Amino acid sequence: MTYKLHMLNEQGIPSLIEGIDSTEDWLKRRSDIFKRWQDMIGKLPERVPLDFTIHAETKEDGFIRQHVTYNTADADTVTAYLLIPKGAEEKKLPALIALHGTDEMGKDSVSTNNAKHFKNYAVELVKRGYVVLAPDALTAGERIKTGEKPFHNAYFYRDFPQYSSITAKNLTDHRHGIDLLESHRFVDRNRIGAIGHSFGGYNAYYLAGIDDRVKAIVTSCGFSMFTGDYRPQRWADRDWYTHFPKLTPMIAEGDIPFEFHEILALVAPKPMFNWSGQSDSIFPHWKSIASGLHNVYQLYEKLGYHDRFTSLLGSEGHDFPPHIRESAYQFLDKWLDHNVNF
Repeated sequence: MTYKLHMLNEQGIPSLIEGIDSTEDWLKRRSDIFKRWQDMIGKLPERVPLDFTIHAETKEDGFIRQHVTYNTADADTVTAYLLIPKGAEEKKLPALIALHGTDEMGKDSVSTNNAKHFKNYAVELVKRGYVVLAPDALTAGERIKTGEKPFHNAYFYRDFPQYSSITAKNLTDHRHGIDLLESHRFVDRNRIGAIGHSFGGYNAYYLAGIDDRVKAIVTSCGFSMFTGDYRPQRWADRDWYTHFPKLTPMIAEGDIPFEFHEILALVAPKPMFNWSGQSDSIFPHWKSIASGLHNVYQLYEKLGYHDRFTSLLGSEGHDFPPHIRESAYQFLDKWLDHNVNF
């Protein structure tokens, strides 16, 4: 199944709720969407047994920061910070995987005083009592390959030919990050969430859509649509960061295998918080973005979980401003304060 992009631009996005009269109807639709998604990104490899090393530990104001590495599939290693609230050993705490945006500093950009524009949400969340894992994505932070530029990933497709997309690689690495969180006795494995901005934002909801252990999601400026996008080829082959190589010949013919609100809907009915800005220079097509988000809300409403989906649209740009972060944190506090049954 494919969509003609010019028809979506003329007639509007595909409906998530048309023909959906029951949860069983949605599960059938979801299965179809997931298959199209998996066909694009490629199948994920089996997870390998956890092995991690603590390289350094520093005491910060109210928490401990551990510089760690942990293994992932394909004999690869992920670098990360694990932030642990003071007194964690005495409790069972909620936890988050905090995914960074398109910043060459990687994990440092969201979990240290080097965070740009004060987007240090990993630090802010550990101070609220969450155990937070902030990993480097491949091509960023300590995972920039020697001789390569940040977020230039052509080498990935040469070095890891077993993957159809780097998206599948990111998801593989992040799933092993959830394994690391679960391995700590002070983490409540029934209260694990994901948060991210921009690049980290869409990887957060991608992860939640394929891993049931993620119980709540926050994405800031990470949701986009093909419809209304002046350069939808951004997701296909390019000189910089190629997300989905298999999309390249399709998009050249004006075809798309899915719309992104369908991929976002894979998280339903998990609690989901989205923030988008009308002045976002990266994803400026806010009208179609708003349309997609509204359709996802309609799905939640149809399934009987309208209170679990929050989407805010403001006039700001591609940023995660303090007042929005606070709203997002309150959302996480609400839904990760108790065990959410799905």
